[in-house]
Amino acid sequence: MPLSFDAMPPPAEPTEILPVAALCNCLALRQATRQVTQLYDEELAAVDLRVTQYSLLSVLDRRGPTTLNDLARVLVMDRSTLGHNLRPLEREGLVALAVDLEDKRARRLALSARGRAKLKAARPHWQRAQARFEQSFGVAEASALRASLRKVVESAGA
Repeated sequence: MPLSFDAMPPPAEPTEILPVAALCNCLALRQATRQVTQLYDEELAAVDLRVTQYSLLSVLDRRGPTTLNDLARVLVMDRSTLGHNLRPLEREGLVALAVDLEDKRARRLALSARGRAKLKAARPHWQRAQARFEQSFGVAEASALRASLRKVVESAGA
């Protein structure tokens, strides 16, 4: 049976309801994330990276060679999304993917020398994005926000 818009109740008056983002944790987080991502992407565009790519390179730099499963877990990302984000980095020679010597079924990912150089070139742009965010949001507030978000990640994984 087709939906009839005539049968639907009229929308509530705007003064009767709160904005959805004030009620929905997920929407509020996604809106904030999109806005912050735009800021970081704007700064990192100078070195042809997006913040997601910068994050992958940075995590690989800190962790050293790691399996795809471990990297996906650390980034709280599913394997297919991780693969989608890694393909351009692999094409550009920024990361190297090889069979794990200890477990031939697993693949191990490492930052290449070219990836380290790209990360080094990108770091000042990332730092500028950090500074811009903290200047507008507040240094103490940004620190508290990161702590709260870490708690969200830890509690969701339990």
